[in-house]
Amino acid sequence: MTELEEIVEAARATLETKHRLREAALQVQREVIRASATAIRATHRGEFAAAQALLDQAGAALVRMSTEMADHPDLRYGGVLQDAEKEFAEASLTLAILAEQPLPSPEALGITVAAYLNGLGEAVGELRRAVLDILRRGGLGRSEALLEMMDAIYTVLVTVDYPDGLTGGLRRTTDGVRAILERTRGDLTVAIRQQRLEETLNRALERVDWGPRSA
Repeated sequence: MTELEEIVEAARATLETKHRLREAALQVQREVIRASATAIRATHRGEFAAAQALLDQAGAALVRMSTEMADHPDLRYGGVLQDAEKEFAEASLTLAILAEQPLPSPEALGITVAAYLNGLGEAVGELRRAVLDILRRGGLGRSEALLEMMDAIYTVLVTVDYPDGLTGGLRRTTDGVRAILERTRGDLTVAIRQQRLEETLNRALERVDWGPRSA
């Protein structure tokens, strides 16, 4: 084997390893995205233990894959797991908020900061869904507290002003959060006014003297 052939053969071996890892990472990404979506559905049904079990499995898969790619940072931080980490963050944060648990950090989840922040922004859409579910059931419940959390998330995300190459397109996510927040605030305001109007009418009707009923 010539010197040139040896160099190319070594390059081929490196690329083969990267290809194998990339294919494995894509499979993990599909599994994590699927588990995260299922966990979010379970969370909205109040099945918090089931949601956590799914996220534990997804988190373990991400950690295992990240460890395998440790010697290949171009793959680890090249975006091959970005969507999976973002969906995992969204599901984990949605569960923590709706189950009234402490928020996990990026380090606790084992994901990048960019994926975490984008997942936090995406979680606002799930909080809106929770608010609308509460309103459809005919009450206010925790809807105001959830709106406050949505507002708090927007308030902190809008301060993260760095290039999209560092944040994974966070500016676009934050713009979406603002739109969702304003729509939810409008829906909740209408619901509160309607409830107050109904309460006022009911009190007024209670004070009405309808007089004796005719025989």
